[in-house]
Amino acid sequence: MKLSPILLSATLALSTATLPAQAAVTFIGEGSIPGDAVDQSKLDRKLEDGASPHNRVGGLGSAITYSGNGNSYLALPDRGPAGGKTSYFNRLYRIDIKLAKLAENRYAVEPALTSTLLLRTEDGRQFTGHAAAFDAINSPDGLRLDPEGLRISGCGHTALICDEYGPHIYEVDLKSGKRIRNLPVPRKFLVDFPSENPDEEKSKNLTGRQPNRGFEGLAITPDGARLLAVIQQPLLQDGALGTDRKPVGVNCRILEVDLQSGAVREYMYVMERPANGLSEILAINDHEFLIIEHDSKPAAETTFKSIFRVDLNGATDVRSIKALPSTGNTVSDGGGTNQVTPVAKTLFVDLLRAGIPDMPEKVEGLTFGPDLGDGRHLLIASADNDFAGDRASRFMAFAVDPADLPRYQPLPRAGAGPNHACSTPLNRVASGQPAHSKERGSHTAHTKLTRLGSN
Repeated sequence: MKLSPILLSATLALSTATLPAQAAVTFIGEGSIPGDAVDQSKLDRKLEDGASPHNRVGGLGSAITYSGNGNSYLALPDRGPAGGKTSYFNRLYRIDIKLAKLAENRYAVEPALTSTLLLRTEDGRQFTGHAAAFDAINSPDGLRLDPEGLRISGCGHTALICDEYGPHIYEVDLKSGKRIRNLPVPRKFLVDFPSENPDEEKSKNLTGRQPNRGFEGLAITPDGARLLAVIQQPLLQDGALGTDRKPVGVNCRILEVDLQSGAVREYMYVMERPANGLSEILAINDHEFLIIEHDSKPAAETTFKSIFRVDLNGATDVRSIKALPSTGNTVSDGGGTNQVTPVAKTLFVDLLRAGIPDMPEKVEGLTFGPDLGDGRHLLIASADNDFAGDRASRFMAFAVDPADLPRYQPLPRAGAGPNHACSTPLNRVASGQPAHSKERGSHTAHTKLTRLGSN
């Protein structure tokens, strides 16, 4: 669908007009792991690109999450070097990030890799980032994995990972590295004709995620009960592309999954520009979240990299809507016209004006850490270095005034939360199987559309 420039500019102006000044978020320092560092996997052969050692520490800025204990974090590399053209074995890193105060609002940030865990299927087969390692129906039985989101479960012994290829969501055991369950993902997110060639995927599929635009981030609510996944860009059926196959859509879906029952909800997030993408979501409490939205340009060319605060309260549950509009919030449904209420969105911090030197291209990970000694909340952002040996993996630290997050609820220490069970009977639910939603406590969502012209 070709959009009128007037309509597009009006839509974008509407989405940004209500954005207030950013919160009092202070950049306090950064640390890095060298791009040529090696891990503990003992995989010392060269990959198919002929240049990358298989044990190179790279891409781990794709996702980061605090363990809930001391200075320990988990970090997740994505599919490996060369954009899915190598048989890179997927893995999970445990890192320590220590902060030492040097002066007011100035800290030394010291990340160190402490352990490496290879990721495997239930029967021990190795997951790989190679784009060709899928099965004919794009099911979780395939071995290809492009992990982009990571959160520790309420029990503290497992982690939840989202895959950009499928897209899929898996729970893995933190001791063995084995997948222990596959969470339900509605069929609308999946492509019918998977391919290792992105252009072929784009031309053959009319629905599902765009190539290399699947799930990019995960959040788990402080009670450990619900998981939320963000799609990087709009689904194909949601007006993602124009007639020239270039991005025109701004309406992205947020998927919510109840970790006990498998019940799902979906919400609409409106991006500021069609060329932007979403790369992470992080829980503030059970209904407010931080989302990274950015362009895909390096420091010299970038014009947009921001973190927004969003609120699900009052947003429409859009899981029954087969196709969202490219822009705006009016949808056609059953012969009528309805309005969708997107998630409320306010600017939290403009990263381009936060004082970060040499802004990295891909700021993709976000997590709260232990509070600083002065009572401010610690926020860590990580950058994906695309496995470049001459480019470090960077970890940027921010201090957040508690007054700017008055309803912030830290995740409980591992295993101490009210929902601390690991894998449940949900591990028997197939990925494409539909799930039915149920009401929950403090979070209020519109489950009906508002019909235009009606009372």
